[in-house]
Amino acid sequence: MGHRSWLAAIPPYAWLLVFFLFPFVLVAKLSVSHTVLAIPPYAPTLDLSRGAAGVRDFIGGLSGDTYRRLGQDHLYLAAYLSSLKVAAISTALLLLVGYPMAYGMARASPRSRTLLLMAVILPFWTSFLIRVYAWIAILKPEGLLNLVLSWLHFGPVEILNTPTAVYIGVVYSYLPFMVLPLYAALEKLDPTLLEAAADLGATPWRAFWRVTFPLSRPGVAAGSLLCFIPIVGEFVIPDLLGGPQSLMIGRTIWTEFFANRDWPSASAVAIVLLATLTLPILAYQHQQARALEGRR
Repeated sequence: MGHRSWLAAIPPYAWLLVFFLFPFVLVAKLSVSHTVLAIPPYAPTLDLSRGAAGVRDFIGGLSGDTYRRLGQDHLYLAAYLSSLKVAAISTALLLLVGYPMAYGMARASPRSRTLLLMAVILPFWTSFLIRVYAWIAILKPEGLLNLVLSWLHFGPVEILNTPTAVYIGVVYSYLPFMVLPLYAALEKLDPTLLEAAADLGATPWRAFWRVTFPLSRPGVAAGSLLCFIPIVGEFVIPDLLGGPQSLMIGRTIWTEFFANRDWPSASAVAIVLLATLTLPILAYQHQQARALEGRR
């Protein structure tokens, strides 16, 4: 049985090795290189044909100058802070919108739950890029939104290429990632607990905050992480809906890689971003471990 368990563990570990560890090591190596006008646009490169001398030259050419430059350039700090701000506000908005939706789905009849769950998953059946372009058609000055506002005798609004458009696109695109974990947590809630709270004199609002919400915290934490982490590195939505003035770390990485051809700086930004995002993951794991110990 132990031998079979070991064999079963090989595919996932091989997957992580090939598609996570190897790319991470490659990006980490690029982050301690320096930019050159050549192909590839970085140095040093490992030349195994020279044997030990090639390895020594390769190791000697690595440096942390790129990371020091990141700390001195306020543009990178502004991009990091802007990304964290957008991700935090978007996650809060997603929680405000997604929690009532998940709660309504959990309280609906079994047949209605299936239809509502399908409605939440349905956007995944179309291309993410097409859905973002659809919002451009809605929010542009002559788009559908201003057409409806003109029928209602309201003035036109300028939303496209503003932070508001970015928040709209992010909340729309990531809403299923918030709703599904919340629904999974709320659907397991025992309704007799709310009946007991009502018998003890609790109002519906008080029963929600004392019973329902505490029991749904794992779903809140999981949904928040599933949304916050990818939003920090989001590139497509800010680029298409936020316009050229949108400053987020995903756009900064793209600019360094493809416009400036500065692969070491882009890699260093990505490594720092990854290190920053490990903090909420570790906090979530710590919270889950404490919750597991509490159940014991």
